[in-house]
Amino acid sequence: MKEYNADLQMHGIYAGGVSKNMLIPIMANQARLKGLDVLVTADVFHAKWMEHLKQNITETENNVFMDKAEKTFFIVGGEVEDNKRVHHLIYLPDFSAAEQLREKLRGFGSLDCIMCGRPKLRLSAESIAEKVDEVGGIIGPAHSFTPYTGMYAHWNSVKEAYGAMAGKIFFIELGLSADSYFADLIEENHKYSFLSSSDAHSPWPNRIGREFNRIKMNKPSFGNLVKALKEHEEKFITLNAGLDPREGKYHRTACNSCFAKYSVQQAERFKWKCVACKGEIKKGVKDRILELATFSSETHPSFRPNYLHLLPLAEIIQIAFDVKQVNSQKVQSSWKDLVERFGNEINVLVDVPVIEIAEIDKIIAQKIEAFRNGFVLYDAGGGGKYGTPFICNSAEEFERKNMEMENAGKENEIKNQRTLKEY
Repeated sequence: MKEYNADLQMHGIYAGGVSKNMLIPIMANQARLKGLDVLVTADVFHAKWMEHLKQNITETENNVFMDKAEKTFFIVGGEVEDNKRVHHLIYLPDFSAAEQLREKLRGFGSLDCIMCGRPKLRLSAESIAEKVDEVGGIIGPAHSFTPYTGMYAHWNSVKEAYGAMAGKIFFIELGLSADSYFADLIEENHKYSFLSSSDAHSPWPNRIGREFNRIKMNKPSFGNLVKALKEHEEKFITLNAGLDPREGKYHRTACNSCFAKYSVQQAERFKWKCVACKGEIKKGVKDRILELATFSSETHPSFRPNYLHLLPLAEIIQIAFDVKQVNSQKVQSSWKDLVERFGNEINVLVDVPVIEIAEIDKIIAQKIEAFRNGFVLYDAGGGGKYGTPFICNSAEEFERKNMEMENAGKENEIKNQRTLKEY
């Protein structure tokens, strides 16, 4: 049995706000550069995207799908929106099951419009789950805690959301603004496997695989994914990895226009209207989780794997060179040099000795070493704006800058979490 790195949430070119480069050959190639072994097909209910999938993905054996180069595995799946605006991830055995489910959903939403890669359905979560179960698939909430479209933005529990089908839910997807530290503060979540996924709208490695799961499987297939999600005692999911929640767009309660941050008490006092610009204040993931929390400190079920906080390599290089654009030629050239030398981005971030990275660039090596040591501070995100990371070069700089941020009123929750050296 082998461990595979899997990113199981993203979108193709027929979903809104998605790069024209989100095509299977490009996605598969970029996944390999990132260090990913398995991707989701994405948007499998869209007829034109299904044509694209069938032209570029082959079933090599029973329920095992690969790109034409046979280097990247794919799990058949997609995302839908229910009648409460809650988003759900669906995984299916094969294209036939996807087509059967598409027929069951036809007439309940936007399956046939040009840009409906994530269809909006006039169905409850329970009804959608029933139809998924009828074709042998599985379903669970996507980016579960985010305002607007997360399950916990509208419901207080999986049972409330999925009703009679709650017993068929085996996983929840965390989203960029939460991690297993936060999610496991809610006792109900100790029953579920966690997925950490990128929700990528672009194939480039600062987006694809920015969150991923490491899963033990004989082969990446739907059946083995279901087994990994259901059979907790076997600990098939060995790692969740992703952004520190403070970098997520919705971690803090904040104005969705000017991004000013508020405590819940302040927001309630101001009737959820920003005093600076009169925009709407949206409750952040952190505050919503604390509302629902059963536990006051970190606790996990015995099967829960470690959660590894990552920064995209291009972001670290951008910080090292102090440039404004992550897609600048200088950043991209350095990223390419490192990935070509060491095989993929995850190797560079986690595994390659810093002394070897220094042979290519000493400044980048210093930032990677500091990142691995946990010397990262954040001006936390909220209201739809990503948080800003600061990589300090030493423990002394880390302590000094943290004090400066606290004095400036910027939140930097330093949690007792493991650094890369402890994995």
